[in-house]
Amino acid sequence: MAPVASAFRRYLLLLAQEHLEFRLPEITSLLSLCGGQFSGEQEIRVNSPFWILNIPSEEMARGLMKRTVCAKSIFELWGHGRSAVELYASLKNYPVDKMLPYLQSDSTYKVHIHTFNKTLTQAQKIKKIDALEFLPFKGKVNLKNPQHIFWILEDYGMNPNNVPEEPNHLYFGRWVHGQRELIESYSVKKRHFIGNTSMDACLSFIMANHGRVKPNDVVYDPFVGTGGLLISSAHFGAYVCGTDIDYNTIHGLGKASRKNQKWRGPDENIRANLRQYGLEKYYLDALVADSSRPIWRKGVLFDAIITDPPYGIREAPRRMGSQKETVKSVERSTENHFFVSSSYHLSDIFFDLLKFAAEHLVMGGRLVYWLPIYRPEYTEEIIPRHPCLKLISNCEQMLSSHTSRRLITMEKVKEFKDQDQNSYLLDGQYMPYRGHNSFREKYFSGVTKRIAKEEKDNQK
Repeated sequence: MAPVASAFRRYLLLLAQEHLEFRLPEITSLLSLCGGQFSGEQEIRVNSPFWILNIPSEEMARGLMKRTVCAKSIFELWGHGRSAVELYASLKNYPVDKMLPYLQSDSTYKVHIHTFNKTLTQAQKIKKIDALEFLPFKGKVNLKNPQHIFWILEDYGMNPNNVPEEPNHLYFGRWVHGQRELIESYSVKKRHFIGNTSMDACLSFIMANHGRVKPNDVVYDPFVGTGGLLISSAHFGAYVCGTDIDYNTIHGLGKASRKNQKWRGPDENIRANLRQYGLEKYYLDALVADSSRPIWRKGVLFDAIITDPPYGIREAPRRMGSQKETVKSVERSTENHFFVSSSYHLSDIFFDLLKFAAEHLVMGGRLVYWLPIYRPEYTEEIIPRHPCLKLISNCEQMLSSHTSRRLITMEKVKEFKDQDQNSYLLDGQYMPYRGHNSFREKYFSGVTKRIAKEEKDNQK
């Protein structure tokens, strides 16, 4: 790896121990936005809560923390070692001129100790703090409201059944920024307008980060539902829009999804959701439309497409049909709107989605979507492909012992041509994708078998 430019500064990221598969793609995407990179001095231990980053400025480090939901805090890294001796040597080599602004006699500070996979006694903590007396602290200790907070962080590995006596890695740094408020403040439980499949707030922000959504982008969701994915993109300054085949959902009509509420209120809609968070100015519109039928003019329109297609568990995949179709159902929405719907195979949903993204994304724009998987049959070959789109990441979230969904992130790397319209029919790889069509049956067959097994075990 090429040497790091002197303009970069080293930072230590403390990661949350949840959504482990999503962390690396999220942080990698955010680093590409801020111009940072992973440090060349360490091998990325994917499941470790400690990653060393090289970032151009503290302002950008704070910007990264304001977006990520996979990290807890970021620190300006002053020292790092595999033993206490190495850590102290590293600290002694850290430039004093970079330390002094935070160690002045008129400042206040405290030192906090964080251990991963081990608990220390208070006496052990004090001993470790006292060992740092060689650092030129001149200010006063203030445990309640200090101006500067310094952390000793110790990594005792990932195995709780085999905890070493001494840490595998030790770090010392100045705390820069930390936040986890996004998840709480945007909780679906507090949201004005929700549906049966409203996306968890944490996953919504992860999707926006995987899509590298930035201010003034235009972000589109072709299966918009109640607009949960629009909210996370709008929070990051993007203009958002969507479509959905369900007239009632788009207009906020009909039966409510919230418990103990029979009908939706007069102002229960997507626009009201964005207004709730002060984001209405970023809302373009939501249209009643069928994602399988073209309604947009040709050419690039969107910087990112972020969506959660229906896969038949709580919401049936549908498209507009005709009276001639064998499989059909006539549905009535409020205000006397009628339409004929027919089944929309999952394989067709995903290929229509990829074709749409290939044609309408800007170059370098990203498509982020969920793909349901029957785990016993999963191979990487069943991930839909398109010659204009490059697979960036593929992260799994378990749904049950036999099913999961994978968050797929793709980036447009080639201009769309007419010959790319039906390219998937020509590459000989179409048939493996057909397995997605039976996902609903496999999902519920697994549930039925589990219930039967539990009943049998209870009778013993």
